[in-house]
Amino acid sequence: MHPRIEDYALIGDEQTAALIGMDGSVDWLCLPRFDSAACFARLLGNEDNGHWRIAPQGADRCKRRAYRPGTLVLDTEWETDDGSVRVTDLMPQRDRAPDLVRIVEGLSGRVTVHSTLRLRFDYGSVVPWMRRSDGHRVAVAGPDSTWLRSEPPVRTWGEDFGTHSEFTVEPGEKVAFVLTWHPSHEPRPPLVDPYEALEASVADWQAWASRCRYDGPHRDAVVRSLITLKALTYAPTGGIVAAATTSLPEEIGGVRNWDYRYCWLRDSTLTLGALLSCGYLEEAEAWRNWLVRAVAGDPADLQIMYGLAGERRLPEFELPWLSGFGGSAPVRIGNGAVNQLQLDVYGEVMDSLALARRAGLPAKPHMWSMQSTLLDFLTSTWREPDEGLWEVRGGRRPFVHSKVMVWVAADRAVRALEHFPELSGDLEGWRVLRDEVHREVCEKGFDAERNTFTQYYGSRELDAALLLIPRVGFLPPDDPRVIGTIDAVRDELGHDGFVRRYGAEESPVDGLPGGEGVFLACSFWLADALHMTGRAKEARELFERLVGLANDVGLLAEEYDPVAGVQLGNFPQAFSHIGLVNTALALFGDERAG
Repeated sequence: MHPRIEDYALIGDEQTAALIGMDGSVDWLCLPRFDSAACFARLLGNEDNGHWRIAPQGADRCKRRAYRPGTLVLDTEWETDDGSVRVTDLMPQRDRAPDLVRIVEGLSGRVTVHSTLRLRFDYGSVVPWMRRSDGHRVAVAGPDSTWLRSEPPVRTWGEDFGTHSEFTVEPGEKVAFVLTWHPSHEPRPPLVDPYEALEASVADWQAWASRCRYDGPHRDAVVRSLITLKALTYAPTGGIVAAATTSLPEEIGGVRNWDYRYCWLRDSTLTLGALLSCGYLEEAEAWRNWLVRAVAGDPADLQIMYGLAGERRLPEFELPWLSGFGGSAPVRIGNGAVNQLQLDVYGEVMDSLALARRAGLPAKPHMWSMQSTLLDFLTSTWREPDEGLWEVRGGRRPFVHSKVMVWVAADRAVRALEHFPELSGDLEGWRVLRDEVHREVCEKGFDAERNTFTQYYGSRELDAALLLIPRVGFLPPDDPRVIGTIDAVRDELGHDGFVRRYGAEESPVDGLPGGEGVFLACSFWLADALHMTGRAKEARELFERLVGLANDVGLLAEEYDPVAGVQLGNFPQAFSHIGLVNTALALFGDERAG
């Protein structure tokens, strides 16, 4: 049986990440960056596409697993008729090269353990040449090279092009493996001590987690979400990827399989808010600085997403040799939505920088000049239709959320000039823009008969992004139009109490066949909206249910299937974890924030 998405746990070194299943197999790892080609791609194919399994002989599934408190160090425990063992997995903070460390420790009895390593570079398509050097196993193919340091002896079997080891452990006995990647044309990097790396990683992660200022209900879930956001951060630049994976499906067997290993501007304000509110100013400033660098240039060329260092070209193509997760093809690399026009990102950039300014983050050179240029561009283009927040591939429309975020851009610019006299700009012109956008949205984007805003002008369809109207300040929470919209979204897009992004299967705005699950970030937005409109009990009940959807180690994917009871979409999803943190802060932060 194919594993479920929630069967996986994440480890990483803030430059890339690995997914490890409950069977002890590393099924996904891209080296050296999140967006590099995978050397373990079983997640999207089969065993011959690369994986590394360490487990007791004959065992199929671990007994229990957990992160060490406040860390990204994973302990997986196995029980057999002969005894029990623990496998500890981590990726230590890298000095130069990425390392994957796996330590096996005997707990009771005498247990035989088997390690099977199948390296397959270039997303599972290239079998490397293996050789021995200085007592290590070295794999080389094109630009990639890895060194396997194994305390027990290993052997290479020709029939499966795998590297195997079989050994026994007794109570207190430890056996370590270290897999180190480096460019094949460079000399071998220094090798880490696995036991020192473990000790340092635990100490570093726990010190970081202890800085969290939130002390309300579900603090463990909030801290786990913040650790996950930290793990999805590309440390050299401060960019935060949307997820560690590509092509995990929004419907098992469906075609909505996208590459999320990039940085989306849409996440910027929500991420900044979560980091700042929980006391992580350094990470917030690094993310803000990445944002400023990425969007520099002609406002007409602003993209919805960028690469880890701000790269602009993310061409989309398919990998036909991978069958997809659970047979969900195609597997896509790159993301064609990078070329879409989404007017809401201008509002998200302006809102992010306004939030950073209010929080006291130091201004960057030319930052206000860049914002002024963005507003000047919007003044002449805001009436254009666009593809909207959800990157739909069914054509451009005048999406209401996009227009609301144009209003946000103008509003934040006006407020900046009103509160910071050292700034200069077209105050009156931007006030006019703000008023024009507001008037048009209320006239063309509101269905008076049903008392709800709609997905786009003239439509009867709804969009969960409308739940953000009171949050961004477009209308106050007690406005009857806001309350009507919240009720309509819950009634028409709700499923088992959660919320879909937009209409039913094969929505004409989408242009794609099939369906998807409920969207977790949108469901957190519903909890926020209920709280803002005075329905605190309902908001808290929904939040409790959402927290309960996390897997056994506290991770959330993008979506959830209430019928099958499984997670869907790329994993773990930053947007979902941002939603968890911000909703916890909204519901409980005023009561017990530190």
